[in-house]
Amino acid sequence: MSTTFNNLNIHPSLVVALERQGITTPTQVQVDVIPAVKGNEDVTVQSETGTGKTLAYLVPMFEKIDPAKREMQALVLTPTHELAMQVLKQIELLSEHSEIKATSTAAIGNVNIERQIEKLREKPNIVVGTPGRVLELIKRKKIAAHTIKTIVMDEADTLLSKDNAEVIRSVIKSTQKDRQLLMFSATITKDAEEYARELMKDPQIIRTTVAAAVPEGIEHIYFLTELRDKIETLRKAIAALKPDKAMVFIGDREETEFTLMKLQYHGIKAAGMHGHADKLERKRAMDAFRSGTIQVLVVSDIAARGLDVEDVTHIFNLNIPEKPKDYLHRVGRTGRKGKAGMAVSFVTERELQFIRQFEKDLKIKIVPKRLSRGQVVDVGRGR
Repeated sequence: MSTTFNNLNIHPSLVVALERQGITTPTQVQVDVIPAVKGNEDVTVQSETGTGKTLAYLVPMFEKIDPAKREMQALVLTPTHELAMQVLKQIELLSEHSEIKATSTAAIGNVNIERQIEKLREKPNIVVGTPGRVLELIKRKKIAAHTIKTIVMDEADTLLSKDNAEVIRSVIKSTQKDRQLLMFSATITKDAEEYARELMKDPQIIRTTVAAAVPEGIEHIYFLTELRDKIETLRKAIAALKPDKAMVFIGDREETEFTLMKLQYHGIKAAGMHGHADKLERKRAMDAFRSGTIQVLVVSDIAARGLDVEDVTHIFNLNIPEKPKDYLHRVGRTGRKGKAGMAVSFVTERELQFIRQFEKDLKIKIVPKRLSRGQVVDVGRGR
């Protein structure tokens, strides 16, 4: 017999709140994690993207929140603004549709800090934020770290990178020693595990294995090209395929900006988003992409964390991820809800090994194609 949210002994009104979102059956990570969090254990969770990690920590967190107390009781740390806002939206939905009227606010960088301080004066129960801004607000005594009972690290693999690790450590050490610490990530490295053991109290490590599944409606193709010709091949492929709404995945800030400039020069309606863009830039790009004002969004993997966009028709891999799960995370943004989608990769001879690995591990066929007279054709045709 399958487990239900009622079987997990969560507050009945939270079950109703989930049902109103169309969520009636817990995922495996929720089944594994919710009892541990309710039991006040420190937990390190490894589970693939899209398996329901956010609700796995928010549902039991809500059980612990006392809305009658006007104090900060929980802190959720995320690596990007978009993921923070996505978590905040889910908190608001649970609060709106359940009897637990938890209050919340965001504390993210590159946004007017004075406005955030004004909202923090209301002493929200849950603060969701990026590490640098949260630490700044703690140092300015605007976030009351001593009242926080639960800290969540969402996308902990990114949060524990060399750039963030010391900031995270400072945030955690500003809170009381009896607080509960929860780490969630698609990948938990040995370094992250050691870090967790250092800061946590005998942490329970939960690994949820879900078979990788690529939506059946996605067509996978690739173009063999020289490294120096990748952007030009991308431009020609966009012209030939005429995507309604496409995401181009690329490496870092400089590559994102250079690729965007090239596409815009050739008249393609495109915007870019990387991890260092300020909040206003990112919001403008996302609003334009969602509304259809632009055709193409150029993003890095980090900037794309937490993005949830409907009706993406094409995914273009300008740089090739080296792991099958990373390919899956990217291309899974198209072909949703039974709709057709296309994943297009631009590979060098050296990168062909990754295409072969994706085919083997994900049990898919990635078909070689070429461009001829403005059309995408099978290799060997249209010469």
